[in-house]
Amino acid sequence: MKDKKRNGPAPEQVIREYESGVRFKAGLGTRGLYEQNRINERFYTGDQWAGARCGEDRPLVRYNLIKRIGEYKMAVIGSTPLAVQYTADGVTLTPEIQKAVGDRRKELSRRGALPPSPLEGFWSGRPDDEESQLVLSALSDYYRTTEERVGLGVLRQEMLRNAYCTGTGVLYTWWDDTVRTGLYADISRTAPVKGDIACEALDIDNVYFGDPNEEDVQKQPYILVAQRRSVRALRQEALRAGMPPELAERIVSDRENPRAGTQEPDASDKATVLTRLWKEYASDGSVVTVRAERVCANGAMVRPEWDVGIRMYPLAVFVWERRKGCAYGDSEVTHLIPNQIAVNRILTASVWAAMATGMPIMMVDGDMVTGRITNDPGQIIKIFGAEGDMGQAIRYIEPPAFSSAFDGLVSSLVENTLTQAGANAVALGDIRPDNTSAIIAAREASTLPLQLVQNRYLRTCEEVARIWAEFWVMKYGDRLLRVEDGDGVWYLPFRGGRYRDLPLRVRVQAGASTLWSESQSVQTLDNLYDRGIIDKKQYLSRLPKTSVPDLTGLLQEIPPAGRETEETHPDALSLGDNIKESR
Repeated sequence: MKDKKRNGPAPEQVIREYESGVRFKAGLGTRGLYEQNRINERFYTGDQWAGARCGEDRPLVRYNLIKRIGEYKMAVIGSTPLAVQYTADGVTLTPEIQKAVGDRRKELSRRGALPPSPLEGFWSGRPDDEESQLVLSALSDYYRTTEERVGLGVLRQEMLRNAYCTGTGVLYTWWDDTVRTGLYADISRTAPVKGDIACEALDIDNVYFGDPNEEDVQKQPYILVAQRRSVRALRQEALRAGMPPELAERIVSDRENPRAGTQEPDASDKATVLTRLWKEYASDGSVVTVRAERVCANGAMVRPEWDVGIRMYPLAVFVWERRKGCAYGDSEVTHLIPNQIAVNRILTASVWAAMATGMPIMMVDGDMVTGRITNDPGQIIKIFGAEGDMGQAIRYIEPPAFSSAFDGLVSSLVENTLTQAGANAVALGDIRPDNTSAIIAAREASTLPLQLVQNRYLRTCEEVARIWAEFWVMKYGDRLLRVEDGDGVWYLPFRGGRYRDLPLRVRVQAGASTLWSESQSVQTLDNLYDRGIIDKKQYLSRLPKTSVPDLTGLLQEIPPAGRETEETHPDALSLGDNIKESR
């Protein structure tokens, strides 16, 4: 329904803001943001010889360094386990309160997976420290539940890929009224609770900041999100928003404006829709709420101004490499392309030289050789009218000598490119350290250049958690939170309005990379087994579960081992101490 109060801009102004954003992006950098992102995407996927013509039998060789570097870095950053913990300024946590919170959680968990009665009478008065700490601990667990529901792991990977190729990745959270929670607001289970947050990764090509020179997203005067959607879906949305049918009919296809979309078929019936987000401020400068409206690029209104219901822009932005004084990040791919082109050309020249040596050009005297020449092995060639050296009738043109320095040049160029990109042989797993200490040292040395990028990634993850908490306290109202922890599944009666003024803080703790942790564990087990400190069964029982198919069955087939254990082996104590220190 249309809000009575209207402070938002007219559709014509939104369109002007969109066109201004398009012009800025088109002029950003050497080639413009759109064109550079298109080129970067081609090079990442392996389309690195676009437009080149070299004959039907001349291969164009690719050695995709860009993708190899990107996949390594994204794996290191994205494979790091994250744990989110909510806290609040001014909320006391004493040992007594901590014990009380633990007892309350156990009390709720004893109810099992069946939700308790509605919230009426569960909370009363102002939230005290015990209640606040209980809610904060429950939200930390509830984050994991929401993370699984929206598929945040996959969305993070998409965000990382977008940031690597285009310089900027965006995670957009919005309120979806259609989500079914499986919960009810009454005991008789006749009033289902609907609506929850949804999340998606956006292409930076389709996000426009009101002030492109402001690096802090939350300080933007407005944000535009452009999308390509079917005309039918947009008209239905307009009718649901209370727009008259005659105005909904103004929403038409705009195939001539594909900026907010990818390639589309000629018969595509889509229109560009612009969602404008801006903040409403109180007289003291504090944010009251975020408001929004949605218009088509042709000026047709889709959804009039409405209250988003939160105080933060629901966009978390991750930049791979920051541009000074710019909201849009810089892509590493852009600066790797010249090296990638050089490697491809040198490799292609090497292959062509080998082909010219193995299959040289044949020169034939047409007056003497009248038959068809195929150059097949064992072919008999008849020569007529030869008066001199028959070798002159058919001979090969010797190709020029190919410099042996090409091979060394390729290796050197590849190695230098990987090293400068922070993806050397150690990082990519091309060498095998001999012991646990070497593994740890290699890990630390290879991930150090990524630390700044990883810090920005963790900051973005914190921003996502902060946005979600905003939706929970501002949009949930009275409902039950399904919490899953070590004790099982339980439900927390939650009244979001009680915690709107709670100064929430988010801390994201990053653990060791799963890949490196498993490698380290296996290498340590190898050393213990090789030195006779553990037997086969002890070795296999401590391997990562996914390292050996049917590990449980294999353990059952192994007879009791007679190898020495830690208690009898003379080096057990010292080696154990060394292992602990290396960890």
